[in-house]
Amino acid sequence: MPRTVTPPDDRLERAARARGFARVAGVDEVGRGPLAGPVTAAAVVIDPVRIPPGLKDSKQLSPRARAALADKLRGCADIGIGHASVDEIDRLNILQASHLAMRRAIDALMRPADFLLIDGNRMPGDLPCPAQTVIRGDTLSVSIAAASIVAKLCRDAIMVDLAQQHPGYGWETNAGYPSPAHKTALRDLGATPHHRRSFRPVHNILYQEKSISP
Repeated sequence: MPRTVTPPDDRLERAARARGFARVAGVDEVGRGPLAGPVTAAAVVIDPVRIPPGLKDSKQLSPRARAALADKLRGCADIGIGHASVDEIDRLNILQASHLAMRRAIDALMRPADFLLIDGNRMPGDLPCPAQTVIRGDTLSVSIAAASIVAKLCRDAIMVDLAQQHPGYGWETNAGYPSPAHKTALRDLGATPHHRRSFRPVHNILYQEKSISP
């Protein structure tokens, strides 16, 4: 029999509110694995009496479903978005850049959060309020799932725009991830300013170009 996937719920949010934290934000990021483009994070505080049905990990949703849920969230949630640039990824490393994007998303909320539910097992530093990490949080918490949806929708739109400026890499469909077509284009066309030099496939291509230059 196929395994039943339980959708995320609001138990973690209710537990935090029971401890006196009125504004609970879910925080998630997308874009740690791509060879190109920024890493993007979202922080989402959902009105607890207006939680949209159907929230789940963004990877389990079609683009149309993600867009529809993001539209509903704009009407019932406080949403903050943050990015870390390719330069910051190369300078800091991808983990620290992801945490930087998360902090920027938290700071971008219209009103400060009282408590944070952060996807993963690593806590960013310099947070403005108490927080807890939640492993596989986008499958457990509606707020983290909402953050994953908003962050992915935002970053995908950025990569579609960049694809118009740098055709040939397929970013409009692969979002900068190392698909076979993207890696082939990287070898054939070279790296753009939006490629992450600290990532090995990009570094190797650049090193090869440098080694064969006259």
